[in-house]
Amino acid sequence: MHNRDAVFLEDLCPKLRVRRWRKSLHNYTAQSCIYCGKPSESIDHILPRSRGGLSITQNCVPACLSCNGHKSDADAFEWYRRQRFYDPRRAMAIRAWMDGDLRLALRLLQWTQTNHREAPVISQDEEWMPQLA
Repeated sequence: MHNRDAVFLEDLCPKLRVRRWRKSLHNYTAQSCIYCGKPSESIDHILPRSRGGLSITQNCVPACLSCNGHKSDADAFEWYRRQRFYDPRRAMAIRAWMDGDLRLALRLLQWTQTNHREAPVISQDEEWMPQLA
């Protein structure tokens, strides 16, 4: 039996392929909304389908129901800039996602989840003296 002769479950049930694709999008972002960081329950089209957006990985991102419903068919970047939870790092992640660079997008999203405002931890073994200008 050759590989081309095999019948795959996804060929018999196209909905299974779509379900796995949607689940993989949520797994990329650790089930968090790409806009606000809350748990994602839906898939949002960055360029809405009503404006010609396709259902492809570069145009579909995980979003919470609140963000997805509030954004509706607005331009993603114009809508996102007006939100109180706007984060330029997330905006860059969305742009990288659209450009097909998922690795950069995921790295930027990880950067938003860490708290960079904390003071650096300095061990007692290190000599650390502030330099005066």
